[in-house]
Amino acid sequence: MTILSLIFFALATAGTPGPNNTIAMASGATYGLRRTVPTIAGVNIGFPVMIVLVGLGLGQILEQQPVVLDVLRPIGIAYLLYLAWKIASGPTDLSAQDGARPPSFVQMALFQFVNPKAWTMVVGAIAAYTGFWESFTVEVLVIAAVFLLFGTPCTASWALLGVGAGRLISKPAHLRVFNLVMAGLLVVSLMPAAVETVASVTG
Repeated sequence: MTILSLIFFALATAGTPGPNNTIAMASGATYGLRRTVPTIAGVNIGFPVMIVLVGLGLGQILEQQPVVLDVLRPIGIAYLLYLAWKIASGPTDLSAQDGARPPSFVQMALFQFVNPKAWTMVVGAIAAYTGFWESFTVEVLVIAAVFLLFGTPCTASWALLGVGAGRLISKPAHLRVFNLVMAGLLVVSLMPAAVETVASVTG
């Protein structure tokens, strides 16, 4: 029952709108599925690695030094704004796309560590789905494996939605509007983190 609940949790959190899925969808629409595969892989390997690192030691460091998160949060906001700009200004015709690339595997894997939604998901998963078995380490590894297995289809589905949208958009001007909307959604997704950052500075 715990595993089943964890699977539902992974599907619900990995499948709902957020920075990762918005980037995957925009990349699918602009660059196609083949070029977006490294982006998808970066998300769904980087996030389980993040779970393992936080669960097996990094979490204790952050608990003792919460200022680290205060530093990571604005870095994440800045990078999200950069990605939003890249999406908004992405190529809108096939000839311009030949030399262009979406975020790479390494970029998206590292991005998980400054992604506000990813931190919420990691903390929620470890808090809710550990303490049932004798081995905490095994529990953390199981959580990471579940997100790898069930999070990957979620991100890929968003990329495929983008591919479908890209095929329906026949004019470069329409693709530009689509990219601007995706960039706007990405900016909106960072608002909670921005509010927390302002609160931590002013408070």
